[in-house]
Amino acid sequence: MSLTIAAIREKDEGERRVALVPVVAERIKRLGASVALEAGAGLTSYFPDATYKDTSIVEDEKSLVASADIVLAVNPPSPDLVQVMKPGAILISFIYGRTHPDLVKALRDKKISCFAMEQIPRISRAQAMDALSSQATLAGYYAVLLGTVHMPKILPMMTTAVGSLRAAQVLVMGLGVAGLQALATAHRLGAVTEGYDVRPETKDEAHSLGAKFVDTGVDATGQGGYARELTDAEKAKVKSVLSDHIARADLIVTTAAVPGRHAPRLIDADQIARMKPGSVIVDMGAEGGGNCEGTKAGETLQVGPALIIGPTNLPSYLSEQASELYSKNILNLLEQIIKDGKLTLDLTDEVIAKTLVTHDGKITNDGVRAVVEGTPAAPAPAAPKPSPAPAAPKGPTS
Repeated sequence: MSLTIAAIREKDEGERRVALVPVVAERIKRLGASVALEAGAGLTSYFPDATYKDTSIVEDEKSLVASADIVLAVNPPSPDLVQVMKPGAILISFIYGRTHPDLVKALRDKKISCFAMEQIPRISRAQAMDALSSQATLAGYYAVLLGTVHMPKILPMMTTAVGSLRAAQVLVMGLGVAGLQALATAHRLGAVTEGYDVRPETKDEAHSLGAKFVDTGVDATGQGGYARELTDAEKAKVKSVLSDHIARADLIVTTAAVPGRHAPRLIDADQIARMKPGSVIVDMGAEGGGNCEGTKAGETLQVGPALIIGPTNLPSYLSEQASELYSKNILNLLEQIIKDGKLTLDLTDEVIAKTLVTHDGKITNDGVRAVVEGTPAAPAPAAPKPSPAPAAPKGPTS
């Protein structure tokens, strides 16, 4: 019997993505697996059921899940759906275990091997599986477009019969994947761009995209590709340098966010009050509480002179290509665990070990286990040797 891999329809309000697109379904079959899809799962990503060739389309979600060896999803499924899965089956999706303890307990108790896509390690050979990065790339692009349509002015310099219009000033705060893509997009649209990050090594990235780098003299390089928390003294120093740049900006995009944690505060009420009338902030940290004082997730609010937009789930607005990228991330992970049509989980492999949240009735991620069970995980008998970090990227290109 071949493996059955099934993708479910997303139930979260506003979610338009799907975990499996037709072109990836075809490639999965080459791994020796059969593919099934919940009816209508791809409709909001513009993939009708008919575009999935040689794929079983199943109306009832529970019967689909109950017969699957591997279940694919975008968002964390409900604990009730986990109860329907086969014991020993595999779930691949975003999980965010620290904020979904009931789901993690259900996965543990049902002996589901769960791969959390947000846990993909940021190492060279895992880049093709890095779903956070693939989705952040699209989010950074869309954030600039979202801010632009709310501005009372255009981004590029323009010469008209009655005079010239000056280019807008765009400041991007946080130069991870999303921030670099936001910088690249604003620059392509003709804005004068500046980038800021607490990690000084991102200076070259900003310059490669035609932007100036705001250097505050503070280095907050952290682990795992994220910045560390600043001290109070460092925050004060950063604020004194950034305030003038914030005040001059027509559009600001803030991108500082760590999955499952509260977003760091980058802009406070005093700085907002100094901004120009008509200026716009797109706060990509809104779902984590906001990078700006006054941000409300899912809302657009006038706060003093500035309009603050708190978007949620930006990749979903670009659902067709967001789904395509995410589905390919999953395919590259599947290629690591399916060999000759059979499941092969090498727990000494760094990617597999770090992405697994539950396996064989245990919570295998230390951080998630500490939150869910209140006890630290037992030390692994043979921890995989870390791979070297990838070389610094050159930033998105047009």
